[in-house]
Amino acid sequence: MNRSFKICRKTSCTRSNIFCNLIEKIVKRPSLQFLGQWGYHCYEPRIYRTLAKILRYVDLEGFDILLTDYIAFVEKSGYRFELNFNIEFTEICVNTILYWVFARKGNPEFVELLLKKTKDYVQDRNCNLALIWRTFTPVYCPSPLSGITPLLYVAQTRQSNILNILLQYGILERERNPINIVLTILLYPSRVRIMVDHELVDIQEDAKTCLLLCTRVLSVISVREIETQLSLGRRPIISNWLDYIPSTRYKDPCELVHLCRLTIRAQLLTNNMLPNGIFSLLIPARLQNYLNLES
Repeated sequence: MNRSFKICRKTSCTRSNIFCNLIEKIVKRPSLQFLGQWGYHCYEPRIYRTLAKILRYVDLEGFDILLTDYIAFVEKSGYRFELNFNIEFTEICVNTILYWVFARKGNPEFVELLLKKTKDYVQDRNCNLALIWRTFTPVYCPSPLSGITPLLYVAQTRQSNILNILLQYGILERERNPINIVLTILLYPSRVRIMVDHELVDIQEDAKTCLLLCTRVLSVISVREIETQLSLGRRPIISNWLDYIPSTRYKDPCELVHLCRLTIRAQLLTNNMLPNGIFSLLIPARLQNYLNLES
């Protein structure tokens, strides 16, 4: 029994942990007795296959258990593996989880559950438990080093129902350059091959909805920056895109009610209270819904 296996056994949970069990299976293999001598490509297929088998058919309750196990696994200070094995292992796990949640399932309920379970860690972008800031590869490959964040992927694919949830949790407001998300929605080539006209219409409608959602959390949208990109030959997916950006986001004074919304949301965001904190405010339900970007 090698040293890594002993450490894993020593720190195991009372209830069987999915990720503890997975590491035990990996380090038990004779060919991996000395983890430092092998690249992640040696054990990545087994990690992916194991998690994919779970994620392919998992329901919300099962996904809740998987996320609980992952959080418990990462938080265990007793896990120490030689030559960054622990880092590589968690990167592969995160890449697989995000790939299945966003690229394969695309289910808003799964996305919201992921945000709820990892909400306490989102303020630290470098934390392994801040899954929404981690990168993944939309067309699955073992290394997430060239991947993209879930928010950028959702913007690229114009998944308006999922973007709405991400915005309600303040993910766009935490972005350093939110205009990049707007540009992606407008200008990124569709990942879906256009076969018939009605598919193009669907994508355009989703892009319009995504653009409108962004205007609910931004006070300024740089039309000049969009026009600069268009002058370089890029083509917007919405021909009349300016019709979906209120003039109060780029030339006229911003509405007072919208500025109030941004100020309240910013305070709640600072205290990591979005979106649940909105519904503890002693204000009419209509205003709560407005703060929650429902209008």
